[in-house]
Amino acid sequence: MKSNSREWARTAATLLRAVALGIALALGGTVVTSTKQELIRPAQAETRALRVVTTTEDLAAIAREIGGSRVTVESICRGYQDPHFVDAKPSFMVTLKRADLFVEVGRDLEVGWAPGLLNGARNPRILPGAAGFVDASAQVEILEIPASVSRAHGDVHPFGNPHYWLDPVNGAGIARAIRDGLARVAPADAALFRERCADFEKRLAEAVPRLEARAREIGITGARVVTYHRSWSYFARAFGFEVVNFVEPRPGIPPSPNHVADLTTQMKQGRVKLLIMEDFFDPRLPQKIARDTGVPLVILPTSVGAEDGIRSYFDLFDHQLTRIAQALKGAK
Repeated sequence: MKSNSREWARTAATLLRAVALGIALALGGTVVTSTKQELIRPAQAETRALRVVTTTEDLAAIAREIGGSRVTVESICRGYQDPHFVDAKPSFMVTLKRADLFVEVGRDLEVGWAPGLLNGARNPRILPGAAGFVDASAQVEILEIPASVSRAHGDVHPFGNPHYWLDPVNGAGIARAIRDGLARVAPADAALFRERCADFEKRLAEAVPRLEARAREIGITGARVVTYHRSWSYFARAFGFEVVNFVEPRPGIPPSPNHVADLTTQMKQGRVKLLIMEDFFDPRLPQKIARDTGVPLVILPTSVGAEDGIRSYFDLFDHQLTRIAQALKGAK
């Protein structure tokens, strides 16, 4: 009888230990048995990198600065493409479906393609108003906000000029917007994002005076300049030159022969020092204007990734100023 009781007790104790072990494994806790302590450590789950999708490579470059190893970043628009016009491929919707954070330039720059991709992706986490949506212009001073908008004025952006990343000072505002977006979707890493953002801003603050000095050295500061499109307002403000006219009479409207003739006369008589155009437009007409006026033409990249040597936000401005220096030197 006593033997049966002891056997039953041992069996019951074994069952109880098994149940306790199962519960501990399920909860990731610690089991203490009557014979020894057995530490059951919870499996250390690998922290998945946040998937960030940006509309442009400039935003992607800054997102990598802020997110570091905690993010993987993809850009929809390549650096050599016109960000106003992007072919909305189904593969982009697949990419957006998996995204934790979406970052756009905003100010209607991507209005022709980004909303359709976002809606098609069926990812409510990155729609406007959600935690995973970032308008990178939110903390930037925007220029040229029109009092009224009419189609007669051409392809005018009703929320102001969206090419604000072309002033390096604005990189800090872009970085803060991305920092805040990353912190919303990964609050446990908010301190890391703040630290990396502060470091980026520090390096940017150190770079700006150097870039401004370089602009003065090469002779673009104080110059009168004509540009092809209205992409360069922020760049002009950053480096102190004046845009006096445009090859496009109105944004997105091809120039008429009369406009080209008037512009040519102005450039010959108005001490215009440089003609700037973006790298994604047809250069033939600007090349002709440059020949007819004797004003040097420089074709500038507008984005990170436009060329192999432009891999960072800092690279972009160094490359642009080098190109301007070469054009001005060749004109002497």
